[in-house]
Amino acid sequence: MSALVGHRYAKMNGIGNEIVVLDLRATQAVVTPAEARAIARAPGLAFDQLMVLHAPTTTGVDAYMRIYNNDGSESGACGNGTRCVAWMLLQGSRERAVTLATKAGLLPTTRDGDVTFTVDMGPPRLRWDEIPLSEPFADTTGVELQVGPIDAPLLHTPSVVNMGNPHAIFWVDDVKAYDLSRIGPLLEHHPLFPERANISLAHIVSPEAVTLRTWERGAGLTRACGSAACATAVAAARLGKTGRRVRVAQAGGELVISWRESDGHVLMTGPVELEHEGVLPASVFAGAA
Repeated sequence: MSALVGHRYAKMNGIGNEIVVLDLRATQAVVTPAEARAIARAPGLAFDQLMVLHAPTTTGVDAYMRIYNNDGSESGACGNGTRCVAWMLLQGSRERAVTLATKAGLLPTTRDGDVTFTVDMGPPRLRWDEIPLSEPFADTTGVELQVGPIDAPLLHTPSVVNMGNPHAIFWVDDVKAYDLSRIGPLLEHHPLFPERANISLAHIVSPEAVTLRTWERGAGLTRACGSAACATAVAAARLGKTGRRVRVAQAGGELVISWRESDGHVLMTGPVELEHEGVLPASVFAGAA
């Protein structure tokens, strides 16, 4: 029987990004990729990301957080999920901030309102080897990659940024004009991205507003992606398309992204929603593979 049976979960979402939070801080249990996939298949538990909390390994940190995509692979960061975790940890507390550790670094998170939180996503990684890419590019605001014929590409010259996860952003006039469910998986696994990549289509509405659609590596086409919103805001500011503070609208809602000049950190602000809570039954893991 899975060691996860009987543990409580919270099914939430951050502007439509489907999240399950599982608190294992009081146990030695660890989620396997097969168990993550089993939870994602369970009725009422379908998620884009599973946020699993473990006991902190350093002082000043509230939890160590492992993040699973619905295919069982691990993610370095999930801004929408981090806000959901902060909501859960701060319920009934007078504290207004938590610090979460991930394999990509620390994510300090502050409560701004009852269901609104700001996550410090840290500074973007902009060098080709930090993203990483499989070959060097001196300028990552636009790299050689295209979809379609050489003389008339459908998409081309994406900006690339790492915000805990690798991201490629294509600039388009209409984010709905492309079949991202077909293009996304091809580009996610492109040889240029040795660790795969999140693939986004972004449209500049104004110097303060962007619309965005994202195919997430390991999760597919989602209604929102926090790290993609951050990566897009950074890339747009680097190109002079926007200022350093923008509203990023996605299918599930809107985030406010600020790229702070003082230290280069990216701040993401948005709401969360609790859908339901429950206990993981043994049936979830029957035949998990």
